[in-house]
Amino acid sequence: MLVIEAREISYTYHPGASHAKKALDGITLTVERGEFLSLVGANGSGKSTLIQQLNGLLLPEAGELMVLGRSVADKGYREQLWQKVGLVFQFPEQQLFEGTVYDELAYGLKNMGLAKGEIDRRVQEALLGVGIEPAGVSGQSPFSLSGGMRRRVAVASILAMEPEILVLDEPTAGLDPEGSSQILETVKRLQREKGITVILVSHCLNELILFSDRIAVLEKGRIKAQGKVREVLSGTLGEAVILPEYLNVLTDLREKGWPVHCGQLTLEEAAAEIERVRNRLGNQGGACRWPE
Repeated sequence: MLVIEAREISYTYHPGASHAKKALDGITLTVERGEFLSLVGANGSGKSTLIQQLNGLLLPEAGELMVLGRSVADKGYREQLWQKVGLVFQFPEQQLFEGTVYDELAYGLKNMGLAKGEIDRRVQEALLGVGIEPAGVSGQSPFSLSGGMRRRVAVASILAMEPEILVLDEPTAGLDPEGSSQILETVKRLQREKGITVILVSHCLNELILFSDRIAVLEKGRIKAQGKVREVLSGTLGEAVILPEYLNVLTDLREKGWPVHCGQLTLEEAAAEIERVRNRLGNQGGACRWPE
């Protein structure tokens, strides 16, 4: 079942002005319920603009955008989208403001008019969902926690709303490798165990390859490529995304005439592919010298 269906949507900042900027230009994209889609592209490619369309913060100037079966053009529906589509902005820990972790997660739930018992349940489940033991931190100030923990608290504050779609904008920005892995593993587990649809934005493909079901590559407000991870990696992406170094090596070899397949997900797969081609060329009596 499709939870998001964008048909030729476009968006321009400051339309009609001399400094007008076309951020989205005819985007067509679908997202299935329960999948993990990564939106990747360089800065200014339109990623953040696109995800802000998904919960009605911005509206397409052209085209049609359906979210959970209804058009975002419906003003009454847009007022419900903030509960259905949880949007975690970049550096979300900078938006924490309550005195305790519990109060941080309970803030939005109180605005929803939920009973105390339901709020307690959601706070506990959301913290457990991101790998935090509620008893250990609920009464602590979020500002006393590590950067990675604060990031997880911020994600939990959105999860407590029980959205059907979770959208994260550069969720690993500024974190060390361990913190980045914890965030991505947490999000993947939530998708797998709870069936949440995940849309994750990043300029770097390296860390997303093993977590994504599909990838959409944006470049200058347009979709350059989309599909299963191996399919996208096998194509020509140019400078649209930052690739892992081993994929850069495969791409370089292909451009120099080696018959390598570039849709490898790990360093080990890339090494095996290079060895396979070296052996094949050697057996055929061809040149297997490393290209200059």
